[in-house]
Amino acid sequence: MRIIALRALRDFWQQHPNAEQPLRAWYHDVKQATWRMPADVKNAYRNASLIGNNRIVFNIKGNDYRLVVSVQYQQSIVYIRFVGTHEQYDRVDATMV
Repeated sequence: MRIIALRALRDFWQQHPNAEQPLRAWYHDVKQATWRMPADVKNAYRNASLIGNNRIVFNIKGNDYRLVVSVQYQQSIVYIRFVGTHEQYDRVDATMV
């Protein structure tokens, strides 16, 4: 998968250094993945939440952080839409970010 944009992850882990390794691992795994449909994501990430509008929520670092992405399956593109703490996540509409 092509991931847009790594910079959002980097900016976040600069503020939250303990998120760097889990976010790098997620990035590496997803970059190697081939997702053709939402079921492919669920097969790889059982705890991922499919929330509509092609959005997926991933729990990062033992559920300390949340990562919301939008997936365009036909183009094999994953867009980073949000990365933040639970408190920050609670203040956004994940289907619209």
